[in-house]
Amino acid sequence: MNAGASQGGASTAELRARYGERYRWLLLLAVLVGVVASVLPSTSVNVAIPAISAYFHIGPAQAQWITSGFMVASTIAMLVTPWLLHRFGYRRTYVAALVLLTIGAVVGGLAQHYPLILASRVAEGIAAGIIQPIPAVIMMSAFKPHEQGRAGGLFGMGVVLAPALAPALGGVLTDWLGWRSTFFMVVPFALVSIWLGFKLVPHSSPGGAKAGAQKAPLDWLGLTLGGAGTVCLLNGLAQLHSPSKWAATGLLLASAVLLVAFVLWQQRLLRQGQKPLMDLRLFECRPFVMGCIVSLVYGAAMYGSTYLLPLFIQMGLGLSASYAGNLLVPAGLVLAFTFPLVGRMADKHPVHWLVGTGVALLALSFALNIWIGTTTPLWWLAVVIIIGRVGLGFILPSLNLGAMRPLDRSLLAQGSSTISFIRMLGGAAGVGLSGIMLQWRIAVHAADSSLSPQAAQLAAFHECFAMLTLLCLIALVASMQLRSPQATSSPTPS
Repeated sequence: MNAGASQGGASTAELRARYGERYRWLLLLAVLVGVVASVLPSTSVNVAIPAISAYFHIGPAQAQWITSGFMVASTIAMLVTPWLLHRFGYRRTYVAALVLLTIGAVVGGLAQHYPLILASRVAEGIAAGIIQPIPAVIMMSAFKPHEQGRAGGLFGMGVVLAPALAPALGGVLTDWLGWRSTFFMVVPFALVSIWLGFKLVPHSSPGGAKAGAQKAPLDWLGLTLGGAGTVCLLNGLAQLHSPSKWAATGLLLASAVLLVAFVLWQQRLLRQGQKPLMDLRLFECRPFVMGCIVSLVYGAAMYGSTYLLPLFIQMGLGLSASYAGNLLVPAGLVLAFTFPLVGRMADKHPVHWLVGTGVALLALSFALNIWIGTTTPLWWLAVVIIIGRVGLGFILPSLNLGAMRPLDRSLLAQGSSTISFIRMLGGAAGVGLSGIMLQWRIAVHAADSSLSPQAAQLAAFHECFAMLTLLCLIALVASMQLRSPQATSSPTPS
């Protein structure tokens, strides 16, 4: 962010002069509260889905769109964030997305018809997709290189605590005040974020340009191709659960065609000197490419394990839902407090070693799950889950630094949105693949008359964990290529 970029009396230089050296930490707080507000709807409403289903008399097929609609909208919106930042600047983009988030939450909380619930979830997803890549761009610009790891660690701690605690809070609110309260719980965070955004977020665009200096139109064709390809991919993975595979095959083929067309169109715009939706020059940077591979697997492992572990505890081990919840809470808290520690380490140690350590711990956790059975002590199961969450805590603060530090400053916004987009795609694919693998292997083992139903389910879960272990080993190879310039005590970038 350029110190000279000024608009409306809110340039970075003026804000830094007003608040002093603490300004960058106040700015971090402002975007942290906003991201927490955008993350809350992704998990808090899920616990209210049974109550929403009963209220509107809808079945599971319709109810799953309460979650899927948010995820699809969020993933696609990430592609638009760089253009919005260059066209309207940090403050307008950030505050407008928070206003949209607030409107979506209020509409969902007051909705009397199910289509309005879906519309509110899509609005919340669009807002979340725009907001979530912004902090990485700001942190890479506002903090000195030797402070970026610490800032990312503190930021990650808050972001992880939100989804860890949101389901519990959402459950209490649903029981006490009804399902509508899970929508309204976002509003206080969003309003505080809007206030902080007006006070602390500068008007300038990435790279220090004045907001609105870039007049390039939005790449609507690229957005249509990328968005349609993403929707077809996510729906195709979901359709693999159905008995007929024709719909899934058609959607996945359409996804491949659309995404290839998207890449070719982006290449054409770049050759013509126009502004593409995704700047493919990012993929000329080897550490960034390796970071994208790790991010894809990270998303698949994180979301896939979040899907599998509660089912494993209940279906595979025969424990109650309350046991599943209690076993996952300590791991979530340990993960949150791992972030700031790893962030400090990222300022002093090569990030590829930290990311590699995290991926190795994640692989170890999945591998240990293969040997967990009904006679395994619960404390050991809790330890195994914690090992995996510590691995996740090592990956995220270091991954963005390793992938984005080598990029040219003009590509930071593109890099942040692209790596976030790929992580979300990996997450959706991880949940889909985990579900497909589980369903397939349960059917195979159920046909074996020598196995009891619980033993068949346990064997299927073990094979799913083996698949995730293999994915992590692939990511481990990529993580060793994340060699980027180490942090130094150089002055704050312009």
